[in-house]
Amino acid sequence: MPPKNEVSRRLPSSFFDYFQLPAPVKRIFDKFPLKTYAPNDLPRRSPKIRDDILLHIFTTEEGASNNAPSFNPTCLKWQVRKISSGRADRVTDWKKAYLSFCGIEFKTAASNNHASPTGVLPFLTPANGASPSPIPANNILKWVNLQTGMTDAVSGMRQEAYVSLIDHRVRSASLITLYLDDRNSEAVAKHLYIYPTSSNPLVQTTLFQQLKKAAQDELLRSTRYIREDEVYVEAEKAFAALSTLLGGDTYFFGEERPSLFDASVFAYTHLLLDESLNWQNKRLPDCLNSLKNLVQHRQRLLTSFFC
Repeated sequence: MPPKNEVSRRLPSSFFDYFQLPAPVKRIFDKFPLKTYAPNDLPRRSPKIRDDILLHIFTTEEGASNNAPSFNPTCLKWQVRKISSGRADRVTDWKKAYLSFCGIEFKTAASNNHASPTGVLPFLTPANGASPSPIPANNILKWVNLQTGMTDAVSGMRQEAYVSLIDHRVRSASLITLYLDDRNSEAVAKHLYIYPTSSNPLVQTTLFQQLKKAAQDELLRSTRYIREDEVYVEAEKAFAALSTLLGGDTYFFGEERPSLFDASVFAYTHLLLDESLNWQNKRLPDCLNSLKNLVQHRQRLLTSFFC
């Protein structure tokens, strides 16, 4: 009988050998290696000549024309960012003028994931000649920096820690609030994402199940089980930490004007504090309402850039 350490070395090898593809099948797959394809082209119905840069976001046609905030946090983050780093005094009528994104003028357009070349919103279509293809969300900041020579990257361990609070704890709680909470999914999520898409009950049911599963899958990437109360507690702690960070300042980190970080916070606080959305489970809205400086920060950005 071989020594234990020898057995332990052999077990993993034989274990993985058990799951290896048969040689004939493996030779077939070797001829067709996996490949990551570039984003799809825009639909043929898209205009070939574009004088304006368009940011495609979740909103309504009326909302796009009236500069209403997007009801999607990721889209709203970039919708705010486009005006937060420009000079506000350059624009006198927010509903008629283009909005400035680091000095780049562009409009917003109502869209959905199916229209996006990468399957997610937002994405940006440059004016003709500026870029040969649409710019997906994860490349928007890089594209803007190339156009302007500016940089707006997260700097410092401290700021990265707070960004992580937003991207993980706050986002996780918002996913549960919007998609997994039965009351809110009926009163809010379906009215925003499902009913405007189709009037067919079967299609509506299918689309919502897809949204719900996508939310569950994202949550399960970082945990084995979804414990809703724990997620809410962590989000409440995150909001409390953000409130302490803001303190009595107008904008985060003592900046004189809002930055990408302010836009990231606003993307969630605005939606959770928007009473017109008819939230039924108000645990997160109630938490935010108890943090007066975050409420004021949200109102400040809303009044300055959307009203």
